[in-house]
Amino acid sequence: MSHAQFAADNNHTQTMRKPEMIYALTDLIDRDLDEEKLSVTEKQKLANRIKPLLSKDAIVHAQANPISGDIKYNALKAKNRIDWAEMLGISAVVFPENFLTGAPLSDYLLKFPIVLEECREWIEVLAKQTVKTRVIIGFVEKSANKLYNSIAVLCEGKIEKIIRKSVLIDADTSYESRYFSSEPFNIQDRIININDKKVLILIGEEISLIKESQNVDYIINCSSSIDRTEKEAYINNLLSGIAKNLNTPILYANQVGASDCVSYEGASRVYNRSGELIYRAKQYEEQFFIVDPFVTEGKIYPLPKGLEETLNSKKEFTLDYEPDLERTYKTIIQSIRDYFKKNGFKRACLGLSGGLDSTVCAVLLADAIGKENVFGISMPSKITSTQSKSDGKCLAENLGINYLEAPIKDMFDATRKTFDVLFPDMEKNWDCRYKESYTNDNIQARARAMILWGIANEFDRCLTIATSDKSEAYMGYATINGDMSGGYAPIADVTKTKLFALAKWLNKNREQKNAIPDSVINKRPGAELAINPKTGKPLLAEEALMPYEFLDEVIWRVENLNQAFNELLDSTFLYEKENLLSKEQKTEWLEKFFRRMSTAAYKGSIMPPAPIVDVHSINKAEFHQLITSSINYKKTSLDEKSRLFHA
Repeated sequence: MSHAQFAADNNHTQTMRKPEMIYALTDLIDRDLDEEKLSVTEKQKLANRIKPLLSKDAIVHAQANPISGDIKYNALKAKNRIDWAEMLGISAVVFPENFLTGAPLSDYLLKFPIVLEECREWIEVLAKQTVKTRVIIGFVEKSANKLYNSIAVLCEGKIEKIIRKSVLIDADTSYESRYFSSEPFNIQDRIININDKKVLILIGEEISLIKESQNVDYIINCSSSIDRTEKEAYINNLLSGIAKNLNTPILYANQVGASDCVSYEGASRVYNRSGELIYRAKQYEEQFFIVDPFVTEGKIYPLPKGLEETLNSKKEFTLDYEPDLERTYKTIIQSIRDYFKKNGFKRACLGLSGGLDSTVCAVLLADAIGKENVFGISMPSKITSTQSKSDGKCLAENLGINYLEAPIKDMFDATRKTFDVLFPDMEKNWDCRYKESYTNDNIQARARAMILWGIANEFDRCLTIATSDKSEAYMGYATINGDMSGGYAPIADVTKTKLFALAKWLNKNREQKNAIPDSVINKRPGAELAINPKTGKPLLAEEALMPYEFLDEVIWRVENLNQAFNELLDSTFLYEKENLLSKEQKTEWLEKFFRRMSTAAYKGSIMPPAPIVDVHSINKAEFHQLITSSINYKKTSLDEKSRLFHA
């Protein structure tokens, strides 16, 4: 932001009403916090414009994006927001749970004590920066060789109070009992004074412990709650209900940003004593968000389009993904952007096959890191269709990303020639050679991966992208060291049917309309690695697996209803309502699903980091399954059990 831009934006607010003026002016604060271009004089002028507009009970939600483990970075980010709050004369500034350490947490807490030493020292340094503004900030505390998920209350140059979390969770991607000890929940130890108001401080899930009024003026809930399908409905209903039941306003301060597989949506908010939502911060953006728990009406930034429709959705499978597509898009965009920025990457290369998966990945990458930083490589084999090559090139031209073609015929032939000498010699010792194998398919996939990794090795800060989707991940329908190979997998938690819907949504809702060729969306998916002997054409994915509409409902039922083989067989699928399906065919598909899912576990263990999108996931950051396991997904009857015991 230039000084001229600042002056113009500042003057523009003169004609606004008071509430709109506050947020227009604090947008300038956010721009300064991001770019740090305002002079001391300009900062003071901006503060002087805002101060008369604020109520005496104004509080700042410091919705900010930390880096896990980078205590210095997070502390400086906190300091800049504290300085602005002090300049504005605001009574308190609230940071999310674990902010100073950065969520999510990992085993560096156990392995490197220096992190905890740094954490405590930076808390003390931050405390010395405070004057009249109380700072409420999450950090990891070490005391008597125990670790605590704690909140520090800082004011007047000192640490005023430390509050330790009592409710530890071991769900989703949080494994708090691995790191933390807990202390008995004592309400009185959690009450502080802010501007002569009694305020109860709660951390994360502790909010669910409060069943009756505690004679406080309002509650602050510091959280780091991850974004996923159905999350908004849960948070809204929980906090609204508690505020109404207690007749007490609730301020919910949530983290924003992403790290590896985990994304936090922000959307910090306030509910009044009647349980009505009166403030909600932006999603997927840092924000210096000023609120007042006692106003009748505040600023409510909109949710992603359609998400409101999911607040009371039924627990049933649907192919109508529209209400969740903008949230899905923003979650993945934030995840890609933060993964690249926080890990020092700038550029991405991916195989641009003309298929749905690589197409959607290319669009997401262009939007997240800039089209000039994306290189799509077409790597045709003799099986690749003219249409696929044309679709990939057309997409690249529409997006404005970089594009080249690198045929893999010579690499395939050279590898095949080596194998043709090697394998017959091996047969002299081993008599177990397959009559039919996937060797030729996998040579192609691995040749393409070698080209992409060569690019990443050759060009500065470039990362190779894996383009596998969730349906493929469940079925193991991807090649190790081939199309699974990459440093990040943007769509690995998005099913194929949802990807089709997302592609259509992207064409309608991006600033550049219809970037994805219709032929990509209309064609049936296939890897173009082998010929189907029955048709003489490239083998389609659904010919190797099953219809995606059926497969994706199996995935949904397994994840959301925990159904196994017998329950699935007895359930009526959405696919069955529109297509004839015999019990024999359904049985065959279900048997294939569980067989392939079981044998794909080792592939999931080496999948690159991927953003978690759905309410449930097989992402390895969340779902832990032994590779060496043998689960009987078919229920054994009591008669059979008895017979086996008495055989």
